[in-house]
Amino acid sequence: QVRLVESGGGLVQPGGSLRLSCAASGSIFMSNTMSWFRQAPGKQRELVAAASSIGTTNYADSVKGRFIISRDAAQNTVYLQMNSLKPEDTGVYYCNLNQLRRDFWGQGTQVTVSP
Repeated sequence: QVRLVESGGGLVQPGGSLRLSCAASGSIFMSNTMSWFRQAPGKQRELVAAASSIGTTNYADSVKGRFIISRDAAQNTVYLQMNSLKPEDTGVYYCNLNQLRRDFWGQGTQVTVSP
């Protein structure tokens, strides 16, 4: 089994920054992808950014140039540095680990961008 624990959410003003962290533990294989998704009220969960174990990354168009995803392989941890935050970035951010075609999810952390 895999356990994911997120941290780092909170309230920030527009233009501010936050850094999310997600620590994975349990049966983790060398080949996997760790991602961040978010879900705004009344909307579907959407992919924000993903980072594979071989170093590839991809981002939603709405966050390109503002967010950076990174991984610490030794610690099985993924980070999301969020800069120039906008009110539309508000939502619950979920950490995801995909391996062997199985998805594992964290409990989510709230990010609120508001004056």
